[in-house]
Amino acid sequence: MTLHIVRLGTPRLPDEGTRIGTVRRPPRGVRKERYAADDWYDVWFPELSPSPELVKSALTAESEAEWHGFVRAFRTEMDEPAPRRTLDLLAALSHGGRFSIGCYCEHENRCHRSVLRALLTERGAQIAGETGA
Repeated sequence: MTLHIVRLGTPRLPDEGTRIGTVRRPPRGVRKERYAADDWYDVWFPELSPSPELVKSALTAESEAEWHGFVRAFRTEMDEPAPRRTLDLLAALSHGGRFSIGCYCEHENRCHRSVLRALLTERGAQIAGETGA
């Protein structure tokens, strides 16, 4: 079993399992009862998204230095007790469950989900597409 890291709103993978939306806001213009049916997410979990201020800094980051500043700040937010425990739990569950986490961003390398991937990998998560997964 593994954890998938996905772009929300894209077709589900055959073995993806429960899709968790780690986004600050629900998708615009989509009725709540359509979130799962339209492949957005099954469960909304904004606690693993950047704070509103950091979302703004990520969206406006043009240089690598600005992006790395966002990454550092988001890692600091994720080092608070509640997010840290949640990441530990997801990493442990990745060894026996099927689920995914995701965000709306088109490119993972400029999305907070790349940071979540790194944080989960550091905790020993079994992530689909990575060595050992």
